[in-house]
Amino acid sequence: PDLKTCKAYISVLGDEKSQQDTIKGLKSAEGYIRTMLAKSINLRNTPQITFILDQSIEYGVKMSKMIDDVTKDIADKTEE
Repeated sequence: PDLKTCKAYISVLGDEKSQQDTIKGLKSAEGYIRTMLAKSINLRNTPQITFILDQSIEYGVKMSKMIDDVTKDIADKTEE
């Protein structure tokens, strides 16, 4: 790998607007973040950072809720 690109997966808890605002803020601060990164690591080229919204936590919470609902339904049916 040439280390010229960096994909940063970001998880944001909250509604869609707060998620988009966070990604927008990170993209606007990309130059500053790259400058700080260049000062802290010793590479020929500072990587180009791409911020990607990671919704795996949200998906996991949704799946957990669905499993809890099914478990509750099964428990209710066995009580009857």
